[in-house]
Amino acid sequence: MFTGTPHPRHDWTLAETEALFDLPFMELVFQAASVHRAWFDPSEVQLSQLLSVKTGGCAENCGYCSQSAHFKTGLKAEKLMAADDVVAKARAARDGGAQRFCMGAAWRELKDRDLPKLASMIGEVKALGLETCATLGMLTADQAKALKDAGLDYYNHNLDTGPDYYKDVVTTRTYQERLDTLAHVRDAGMSTCCGGIVGMGEQRRDRAGLLHQLATLPAHPDSLPINGLVPVSGTPLGDKVLSEGKAIDAIEFIRTIAVARIVCPKSMVRLSAGREGMSRELQALCFMAGANSIFVGGKLLTTPLPGLDEDSKLFQDLDLRPMHAAGPMDQGLLDLELLMGIA
Repeated sequence: MFTGTPHPRHDWTLAETEALFDLPFMELVFQAASVHRAWFDPSEVQLSQLLSVKTGGCAENCGYCSQSAHFKTGLKAEKLMAADDVVAKARAARDGGAQRFCMGAAWRELKDRDLPKLASMIGEVKALGLETCATLGMLTADQAKALKDAGLDYYNHNLDTGPDYYKDVVTTRTYQERLDTLAHVRDAGMSTCCGGIVGMGEQRRDRAGLLHQLATLPAHPDSLPINGLVPVSGTPLGDKVLSEGKAIDAIEFIRTIAVARIVCPKSMVRLSAGREGMSRELQALCFMAGANSIFVGGKLLTTPLPGLDEDSKLFQDLDLRPMHAAGPMDQGLLDLELLMGIA
């Protein structure tokens, strides 16, 4: 049982992480909720929005991804969006209540030739008063510094799964390459957004392995997204789940959220992909177990999300409110709170 304020640890062992998963469910959720309350207001949830600024045609072979050029999923590859179009989407996201705007490009790695356009795009989004985040594949140290100088606050680069299961997910990028990109991001002074995907056929030990990796990084992720696999026909892992009907058990998903909260107590633990298929009750238990961030906007790259009306009703019924960004509350957030009846 936790007492006082639990200090973040970076010396978790894999055995300790597995032992947390094995706790009686009620005890695990109670401990996670206690840790959550030590660092956060449990009634506040951060709202972020993600836009695919360059869709499809990725050279990676991530077995879950509809955007991989290796698989036939019916998704058409597109060019990088114009900066004006991205800024318009960001403005709409801000006016709809989002506090952070994330830009994702389906690339294996960022090319130097695309840096000027992206830097301009990031600067304009930042000028709207939004926190900025991007996921653009692998980065060099110089590229990370250039993105930081352009005004990028967060960089997303997921580990996807634990190191032992990684070879069953992707073979075109090594685990160490992912860790190297995270190091470049930290060294440049940006915040990290790093998590993974569950429900890809991995075992509990692999989920513990993922969280153990995150908890033993030199700095815990500032944002820790937990994605539930959305199986896409035409992808190896999606086809496997669709044929076998083996999605991750809801209770096991909540356990994963709770362990993430305990081992990374100061991270924003985000319900990411898969939320559209979650029941209201499952989401409520995830919030109770320490999740305090969600994506909004109806779409997450190429997968669906709940609509604003559904999220507003859920927030009302659970007595939740949007987490205030640093500084004065903007009009969009106020409008959302008025819509939810909590301002």
